[in-house]
Amino acid sequence: MNTLSHDSHRNRQILQVFQAVRLVATDMDGTLTVGGKFTPALVQSFLDLAAVGHSVLIVTGRSAGWVSGLVSYLPIAGAIAENGGLFYRANSEQPVLLTPIADLKAHRQQLQEMFRQLQAEFPQLQESIDNAFRLTDWTFDVAGLSPDILDRLRDRTQQAGWGFTYSSVQCHIKPADQDKAKGLLQVLGHYFPNVSVSEVVTVGDSPNDSSLFNRDLFPHSVGVANVREYLDRLNDRPRYITQSPEGLGFGELAKLLIAATQPEMSKD
Repeated sequence: MNTLSHDSHRNRQILQVFQAVRLVATDMDGTLTVGGKFTPALVQSFLDLAAVGHSVLIVTGRSAGWVSGLVSYLPIAGAIAENGGLFYRANSEQPVLLTPIADLKAHRQQLQEMFRQLQAEFPQLQESIDNAFRLTDWTFDVAGLSPDILDRLRDRTQQAGWGFTYSSVQCHIKPADQDKAKGLLQVLGHYFPNVSVSEVVTVGDSPNDSSLFNRDLFPHSVGVANVREYLDRLNDRPRYITQSPEGLGFGELAKLLIAATQPEMSKD
């Protein structure tokens, strides 16, 4: 892994790599936020990236309800919700299911039952308040859960035929084959057919972003600095890490991507 520098002149090789980038696929919480909030600088980064022809897709574990609002208010091309479960195009109120689910009502009941089974064994689990706004997965709070407990929760859910992941905010019970990378690849194929994976940079900060760091799928990946907390628990690690955490790290990346569009900044 390489650390990105604040000084773009010291990143000529990275700038040359980033010249190919046309689309930024980024996690949200802990990656775009600062202390859990969006900042004016973040919105300006989105606008600046759009001005040089870069589309931004948010790829988050947050619920369908949250994401449907985001795509209406932020200057982005769209957003994938629930760790690859569904997609909202910009200015569209109709989600596209990326995970085929025949009966959503029955699916929700099955997810709830799995959570109840976990809660019977781990009574400290606290259901997340956003489950009422979810379609494909079920969440509970990650705060206070040790790595050992997280591993045991993963084992229990996988034994029952479900998938499990977690972020800096929540734990997710989900369909076994649902993850951010699979959802992003579906969206790229259907809605951005002229953008190849070599023209995408993926960005994240925690274990549920691990599939976005898979170099066999996405050759250009970046972790904001707070990803270092999870490096020993990631199946795949980002190619680059920013110097600053959270949204400040995303701002560093945005500046490098914009600089890479200026030939005088990228040539040897």
